[in-house]
Amino acid sequence: MIGYDSIRPILMRLDAETAHEQTLRMLSTVSRSRVLSALEHRILETKVPNLPVNVFGKRFRNPVGLAAGFDKNAVAYKSLSGIGFGFVELGTVTPEPQPGNPRKRLFRVSDDLAIINRLGFNSSGLKVFRRNLQTIQSTLESAVIGINIGKNTATPNDLAIRDYLLCLEEIYEYADYIAINVSSPNSPHLRELQSAANLDQLLDAIMRKGDDLAAATGQIVPIALKVSPDLDENSIVSIADIAQQKNISAIIATNTTVSRPDACTHPVYKESGGLSGKPLRDRSTQVIRNFAEASDHNIPIIGVGGIFSAEDAWNKLQAGASLIQIYSSLIYRGPSVVREIVVGISERANKFDDKDFGSALKLAWENHQAA
Repeated sequence: MIGYDSIRPILMRLDAETAHEQTLRMLSTVSRSRVLSALEHRILETKVPNLPVNVFGKRFRNPVGLAAGFDKNAVAYKSLSGIGFGFVELGTVTPEPQPGNPRKRLFRVSDDLAIINRLGFNSSGLKVFRRNLQTIQSTLESAVIGINIGKNTATPNDLAIRDYLLCLEEIYEYADYIAINVSSPNSPHLRELQSAANLDQLLDAIMRKGDDLAAATGQIVPIALKVSPDLDENSIVSIADIAQQKNISAIIATNTTVSRPDACTHPVYKESGGLSGKPLRDRSTQVIRNFAEASDHNIPIIGVGGIFSAEDAWNKLQAGASLIQIYSSLIYRGPSVVREIVVGISERANKFDDKDFGSALKLAWENHQAA
């Protein structure tokens, strides 16, 4: 990962998924090597300053995380933590292994800093994922571990609860928080679980199971809900109400979008799948704002979608997020973007005037002061 500017042209000449696999293989090798892993931490982590915040009872060394989908099988956590992320969301993991959709299924639009994927929850399954988690030795100075869980494609929605509960039980003891993924556009009918009736039933079962696991283990693991950017305002209000009723710990806004903004004219945009990167930025920010207002700022929000700079991240915080996640900007800009965003947030947070910002950002700053 050192000298990414020299590596990036090579990676960009490769098929997008092949480039991702090669990068993950390298990071995985570093994660497994004690010597190389220690070196990676010393070289990279020291470049990212601490900017601690407390959100849903967890201390984050900084508010910049890596979104789910990059490390689906939990093979590279140590290296990703060493880059300096405040938190790393692993997965999405499904109960049984599945190959996902046929390749080619991952596309770049470099001129627009965009990515389209229709991966379809390709996963090695819970058994392998759990085994990889057992090799992770995190500390208070490591990145917070989030684990994103989903259902198998072959599992019909009326049996989806079974898949989520199985995942929850198997990974509970390894997670600092767990994200419920009901919003990927690449798994058939998955987004139907966001409807009021389906979501109410699903979250009720998940939270009950979470209470049982907390009682059994003595460990309370926050549970977050990852939502779509394609929700209308009525759906946002409904989901926010259900999330509050079920005491969900956080909303992750947002997943990828099936829409294509008018400015997206490149032929690749005709490919089906979820769009992420710069074209998603404004829509995801609006959804964050809508959820913050719908919940009266009572549910912490993790903002994700099109964040390439400190200004992008700050706009998410102003809209109502307490934490942010990146993905596409890591692909296009490399590890240095983490430090740039953390430093930029810190500079802005030290200058802001209370009267200029909403209650969510003020709360985030108070948490920073108390951390």
